[in-house]
Amino acid sequence: MQPEKIKNKGQARLFENQYLEMLTKTHPLVIWGMYIPIIGWMLYYSVSGIGMAAWQATGIFAAGIFAWTFFEYIMHRYVFHYITENTRLRRIIYTLHGNHHEFPRDRQRLFMPPVPSLLIASLLFGGMRLLMGLTAYAFFPGFILGYLLYGSIHYAIHAWRPPFPFMKPLWRNHHLHHYQSEHRGFGVSSSLWDRIFGTFFRG
Repeated sequence: MQPEKIKNKGQARLFENQYLEMLTKTHPLVIWGMYIPIIGWMLYYSVSGIGMAAWQATGIFAAGIFAWTFFEYIMHRYVFHYITENTRLRRIIYTLHGNHHEFPRDRQRLFMPPVPSLLIASLLFGGMRLLMGLTAYAFFPGFILGYLLYGSIHYAIHAWRPPFPFMKPLWRNHHLHHYQSEHRGFGVSSSLWDRIFGTFFRG
């Protein structure tokens, strides 16, 4: 999406069906309200049900948050900005992310809406459960909190000025991703992986 195609008002129409269209929109508080009980229960189950030590569950939980930042970078760089000539794939990518580049100030589509969010989260947890066993019950809540923090920071970047001076580089990195080059600045909640892989905007 080239900068001249960016529209700072309005939002994309993704589906002709009004009910499907409605399901593509959400508010951050809806997603927080949906996942906080899941995070709380899984952490409780990790300690009380599985028998993890509190320090162990806390460490695994923190690792989940950190893992999210890498997942976020990889998904944004290689999935959401995947270049293809396949019409169907291009439509899917536009629905997932391209519409955000066309209408970056559309606040109703800065979080994945509830239905696809729960479906994807279920698949991710299932994969983690297979790979990590019971450890997934402490890891997945951290991963999901990482997602919630990412979504909230993303919302804040598009809605407000940075609240603290130290956050300005993060704001700048993402705004330049939208308005200068979509081939750099893939980190939203963290610029760590952009710095490591050389895609951070400098200067």
